[in-house]
Formats: sequence, C-alpha cells, structure tokens
Amino acid sequence: MEFWHNPRCSKSRQALALLRERGVEPDVRAYLDAPPTADELRRLVAALDLASAHDLMRTGEAEYKERALSASLDEETLIAAMAEAPRLIERPVLIAGARAVIGRPPERVLALI
Repeated sequence: MEFWHNPRCSKSRQALALLRERGVEPDVRAYLDAPPTADELRRLVAALDLASAHDLMRTGEAEYKERALSASLDEETLIAAMAEAPRLIERPVLIAGARAVIGRPPERVLALI
C-alpha cells in the first residue's frame, strides 16, 4: 500500500494514524516532495473510479485559481496541472494495487484494509 501524505494536513495525519492503529504500515510518500507523474495521476484517477481528474483536485487552493482551472477543462490539462503543482491533489490518498481511496473523511482509508 502507498499512502500519499502531507504531514502538515490534519486529515492526512489522522488517516495515517488510523492505519497504524490497525497494524498497517503503508509506504508513505510525501507527495509534495516527490510529486507524482502524469502517468501516476492517470492511474490514480482510474483506481479511484472518478468521473474526471477534476474530482481529485483541491479547488480551494490558490494555484487552482491562479491557473484558471475548472471542471470544464480537458483531462490532460487537469492532470498536467496536478503534476506541476501537487498541492492541487486532494489528500490523503491510499493506493492498494488497482484500488484507491481519498481519505476524506480519514476513516475512508479503512475500506482498503
């Protein structure tokens, strides 16, 4: 399992604690320091079974507004934006093989264990 983590985010810390309380120690990826590639983001969107890459975006971030992003943009533009500015990626994310969940609320990560 891989856990995309932002240690400054309380929801991310809570989700990781829930996993560890249950004896699960995922590979933790500080995705802001080690941003995912566009290919990884495409696979993640598929694993999350999202209708659009836009559903993986943090629309309240300054970068979202600065880049004039919106749900009407094509998938490749949205994915490229997240690859360039990983702060745009909703967090936390737990990936287990071909499945993944966004840990909002944090308890959602338990669905994969």
